[in-house]
Amino acid sequence: MAEAAEQDLLLAAAFVSDAQYNRNIPFRTSPEAVRLYHLYNHWMMRTATYFFIFLNLSLALFEEPAVYPLPFLATSVLEVLCLLVFLGRLTHFAKVTLHNVFWKDAKNICIMGAILLSLTDLGIYGVLRLYGVRSIRWSRFMRPIFLINFAESRQIRRALRSIRNTLPEITYVFLLFMFSLLMFSLMALKLFGERNLQTAEGLPYFKNYLEIVFDLYVLVTTANSPDVMMPAFDFSSWYALFFIAFVIVNTYIFMSLFLAVVYNNYKKHLKNEIRKLAYMKRRKMIEAFNLLKEEEGEQFVVREARWKQLVKLVAPDTSNSHRELLLRISDDEQKGFVDKKSFVQLADLLNIQVVTLKIRRHPLARWAPALYGSAPSRLLRGLVRHRAFVWTFDAIILINAVFIALDEDSISYAEWVFLALYVIEILLKVYTYEPREFFGKTQFWNWFDTLIIFAALTATILNATLQSTMRYNSQQILDIVFILRVLRLIRIVDSIQRFQVIMNTLINIVPTMLTFGGLTLVVYCVFAIIGMEAFHGKIQYFPANSNAPHALECGNPALKDSLFARGKYCKNNFNNFASSFIVLMELTVVNQWHVFANGFANVTGQPAKLYFIAFHIVMVIIIVNIFVSFILEAFFVEYSLEKSEVETAIEQKIQELGMGVQEDELQHEQLLDNMESAEHELEGDGGAKAQSKGLVFKIASKLASLWRHCPAG
Repeated sequence: MAEAAEQDLLLAAAFVSDAQYNRNIPFRTSPEAVRLYHLYNHWMMRTATYFFIFLNLSLALFEEPAVYPLPFLATSVLEVLCLLVFLGRLTHFAKVTLHNVFWKDAKNICIMGAILLSLTDLGIYGVLRLYGVRSIRWSRFMRPIFLINFAESRQIRRALRSIRNTLPEITYVFLLFMFSLLMFSLMALKLFGERNLQTAEGLPYFKNYLEIVFDLYVLVTTANSPDVMMPAFDFSSWYALFFIAFVIVNTYIFMSLFLAVVYNNYKKHLKNEIRKLAYMKRRKMIEAFNLLKEEEGEQFVVREARWKQLVKLVAPDTSNSHRELLLRISDDEQKGFVDKKSFVQLADLLNIQVVTLKIRRHPLARWAPALYGSAPSRLLRGLVRHRAFVWTFDAIILINAVFIALDEDSISYAEWVFLALYVIEILLKVYTYEPREFFGKTQFWNWFDTLIIFAALTATILNATLQSTMRYNSQQILDIVFILRVLRLIRIVDSIQRFQVIMNTLINIVPTMLTFGGLTLVVYCVFAIIGMEAFHGKIQYFPANSNAPHALECGNPALKDSLFARGKYCKNNFNNFASSFIVLMELTVVNQWHVFANGFANVTGQPAKLYFIAFHIVMVIIIVNIFVSFILEAFFVEYSLEKSEVETAIEQKIQELGMGVQEDELQHEQLLDNMESAEHELEGDGGAKAQSKGLVFKIASKLASLWRHCPAG
C-alpha cells in the first residue's frame, strides 16, 4: 500500500512538473517509466544534451575549412561521440514515451535520420580522404536539426511553428511585392535602357532586365540609395520621381506590410499556443489531483501532508517558509486539505516568483550598537537614504562623463578623484543598509555598481603600478580601464524610473530572447555551411603590405576595379566558419549587402546572388520581423499587464500574514533596525505576525515569471 502511494506521488509530481514547465510529452505511467521520465527531465541531463548539441555545431570551427585546425580523426571521434549521445538521449526518450506516439512523431524520425545520414556521410568522406579525393561534407548543414528537434528545444520549435503558420500570409504579400518589383523593373528598362547611360564604374545602366530587378530589390533595402538613381537623375531631374514612387510603394508600404502581417499572425498564433498550453496544464493538474485525492465529506481533496510531499518533490529548492505560504494560499481556511480548484492552481503558484527576504539587523548594530545608534551615525544614514544623495552621485557621474570625453593627460588625476568618490558611495551604502540584503540575489544594480567600480579601481592601480615600476604601458589593461570608465555611466540608468522600466523589461525577457538567438543560430549555421561549400577559397585576405599576386583584388582577378575590392572587403569571406558568421551578421545589418552579393557573383557566377537574396528574405524579412514583433509585445505587456488572479491571491495572503514588503521599504530604517536574522516558519494559529519576525515576502517583477514559461512564438 505504501509503495503504491509512493508511486502515485511520483506520477503526480511528473504531471505537475509538466504543467509547471509547459511540457506536453505523453509518457508511459508505469513505475519504471515514471522514474526514467524524472531522470529524463533532470537539469543535468538537459544540460548535457545542450552541451553536446553545441559541441556538435562548434565542430565546424575545427573541420576543414577550419578556424583552428584539428586532425580529421579528432573531429571525427568528437562527432561520433555527439551522435552516440544523441542516440542515447533518443533511446531514453523511447523508453518513457508510448511506442505508437514515438514512431509517429516527426521530430524523432528527423533525429534518427540525421544521425544515420551524418554517420554515412562521415564514413564516405573518411574513405575518400584516404584515397586523396576531396568531397563535400553535405551532412554538416543538418546539424541544427538536433538543436531544433530534441524535446528540450520546444521553445525554438514553437518559434518555427509560428513562422510556418505565418508563411501563407507572408507569401501573398511577397507575391504582390514581387509583382510590383517586376513592374517597376520593366518600366525602368523601357525608360533608361535605350538612353546609353552608364554607372559610376562605367558599366551600362539598366540594360539587363535581371540586373535591374536585382538593383531595385537592393534599393528596397536602401543599401544602394542614392547611387542607383544618380545616372538617371544626372540625365534628367524628372527621373527622380520614378525612384521616389518606387521607394514609397515598395520600401515604405510593402516592407511595413510585411511587419504588420508578421506581427498580426505572431499575436494570433501566440494566443493559440497559450490557450493550448493552458488546456494541457489544467488537464495534467487534474490527472495529478485524481492520483492523490481522498474523500472528505461530499468532495474529494488532497490532504495537507500529501500536498507538502508533492510540492517538495516538484520544487525541492523551495524553502519551507515559501511552501507554507503556498499552502496558506491553497488552503485559505486552514482546513487541513486542498480542494480541486485550489490544487489545479499549484502549477501557476510555483511559476510565480516570490522572493523570500530575511530582514536582518546590520552587523554593526550588533557588534557596536552604541556607535551605530549614535546621533551622528543616524544622521549619516539618513543622508545616504535621502534622494539628494542619489542626485548628487548622478551629477558626479555626468561630470565624470565629461572628463572621459575630454580624455586629456592633464586631467588624468581626476580619475582617482572619481574612483575615490565611487568607493566612498559604496562604503556608505554598505554602512547604511544590511550588507547581505544590499548584495542579495535580486539586487542586480548593487552588484553591477560594486563590480564595475572595484574592477576599474583594480585595473587603474595595476596600470599605474606597471607604469611606475616597469615603465611599461599595457595596452590590454588600458583598454579594460577605458571600457570600465564608460560602463560606469550605465549606473545612471538605475536612477531614472522610466529607464528602470525599460532595463527591467530587457532583463526579464532575456531568457525568451535566447529562443530567437537559437533560431538565428540555426539559420546562420545552415547558410554558413552552404556559403563555405559554395564560396570557400574564392576570395582571400592579404595584409596591406603583401606582395602576393592580385592582393589588391582579394586574390581573384575577377574582382579588379570592383566595389568589393575597392572597399577592402577581402576579409569578409566564407573561408571558415567564423568568417562566414561575420559575413552573415553584416548581411543581417543590410547595409552594403549588394556589394557582397556582386563580389561573390563576380568570382563564381550571377546565380550566386540568389544565395544572398534568400538569406535576406529568411533572416531580415521573416526572422527579424518576428523578433521585432516579440519586442513590441514584450513592452506592451510591461506597460499594460495586470496581475493575474494567482499573483493577486499570493499578495493578499502575504498582506494578511503581515509579511508584505515593497522594494522601497527594504531600505527604510524602521524596517531594517531591530529585526532578527533567523528564519521562522509560518506556523501556529493566528500567530503568523508574531512568528514572522525577520521574514518577509514580495512578488518578483511581473514579467520575470511570465516570460520564463510563456511560449516564444
